[in-house]
Amino acid sequence: MGLTAPVPDDAPVPDFLATTRAGYDTIAADYAEHFRAEWADLPLERGMYGAFAELVRAAGSGLVADVGCGPGQLTAHLHTLGLDVLGIDLSAGMVAVARRDHPDLRFHLGSMTALPIADGVLGGLVANYSIIHIPPEVLPTVFAEFRRVLAPGGHLLVAFQVGEDILHLSSAFGRDIALDFRRLMPERVVELLERAGLSVQARLRREPRPHERSPQAMLLARRSSGRRE
Repeated sequence: MGLTAPVPDDAPVPDFLATTRAGYDTIAADYAEHFRAEWADLPLERGMYGAFAELVRAAGSGLVADVGCGPGQLTAHLHTLGLDVLGIDLSAGMVAVARRDHPDLRFHLGSMTALPIADGVLGGLVANYSIIHIPPEVLPTVFAEFRRVLAPGGHLLVAFQVGEDILHLSSAFGRDIALDFRRLMPERVVELLERAGLSVQARLRREPRPHERSPQAMLLARRSSGRRE
């Protein structure tokens, strides 16, 4: 189904990936419970994912990957929209929770810096608040990976917080962690996507809800051909 062999668990990874993985392994169960009903309160995001699903279905282009899927809530939502979807996450703890909560769906370990997916097999890819853990200098590598695994005409939807600062969390849900959340400016992300050969088709920016610290953004992009533009 287009998957390749994942990187072994004991393979060396950059420090930022190891720290991110350890943090989410620590809070996986608490995180899943806290965000279990999140989609009920996100009408604008549901609209964007509905449009994404409609575009993927209309192209008849098949498999979709939810990259940085966490406990699988979005993966399950995309499944209800009629997509053939699988989840990929760096954290074994998150993957275990996702498999427990959504046993009818597929979840795999993997990093967005080297996706365990063959070239050009995806009709769609989503990265919902997962690129926020990637240092700026690594984002071009990540977006090149996204383009590599997308089929010509395949669609990408990314979501992130808006800004230029870094939120560092040393604890969450009463547990010690070390996670950096990088805010991103939409214009900069658009520039990097376009450089990677992913043409941005639509943009959403909304103001923060009462419990959020910054505006939120979503970008819908498309791989326009089989060659780099």
